[in-house]
Amino acid sequence: MMFRFLLVLLFLPSLSFAEPLRVISLSPHTTELAFEAGLGDNLIAVSAHSDYPPAALELEQVANYRGINIERVVTLKPDLVLAWKGGNPDKELAKLERLGIEVFYSNPHSLYDAADNIEKLGEWSENPALAKARAEAVRKELASIEAAQAAKSKVSYFYQLSESPLLTNNGDHWPQPLFSLCGGKNIFAESAAPYPQVSMEQIVVRKPLAIFYPTDREKPMAGWQKWQDFIPAVKNNAIFAVTGDWLNRPTPRALKAVRQICLAMDKVRGDLDH
Repeated sequence: MMFRFLLVLLFLPSLSFAEPLRVISLSPHTTELAFEAGLGDNLIAVSAHSDYPPAALELEQVANYRGINIERVVTLKPDLVLAWKGGNPDKELAKLERLGIEVFYSNPHSLYDAADNIEKLGEWSENPALAKARAEAVRKELASIEAAQAAKSKVSYFYQLSESPLLTNNGDHWPQPLFSLCGGKNIFAESAAPYPQVSMEQIVVRKPLAIFYPTDREKPMAGWQKWQDFIPAVKNNAIFAVTGDWLNRPTPRALKAVRQICLAMDKVRGDLDH
């Protein structure tokens, strides 16, 4: 009987004793993408600020803005490490690769890129079809937004990343793609610096029609009102808050920020038409 049982096990291709894939995420956005791709149950450690979905908060943290805890990562014996290209230190990532650890690099420049990341990560999951469906849902919504915005006029805007110093982003860096989806024209798009420090005088000269700021950073500058005779956005009370938690990460949740931005842009266009 035992011999027959062993034969049955031998010829059952669907029966597997392989250990579950062990995954470590080194940035908040790759943590979110991993959950979207169906790898949430495979995550054994994440980075600091990996706070979505809530289950990520229960995981050990092995990286932060200072770097990666290489010794701890190696001790945890991951099969796959998810890294932020340009955000995590290149030297430390190269060290992980030299140790034989597979590294998946993520650096989405658009939400289409984020959807591609989800689909690729899904290839490591137990249900690749689920990841593909979620990626397709993102692409479908993006296409719908693009179609709805296609005929609308451009709206010049200033994005206030921080107050002291006064920082923004140029046209090639996040969250520019979200504003572009809604017809936003960044007044500092041509800046050579990715996140330039600017002056109020530079903003006055460029006369933005709208001003945006992230809610998780700080309130809009208290001094805006004294510039109402010089900046159209201030004069027309076109200063808008966007949920920073949605705005700052290239994940499907950024679509919620896009909806906020598009509604604000439509309000500006409507006010200009009256």
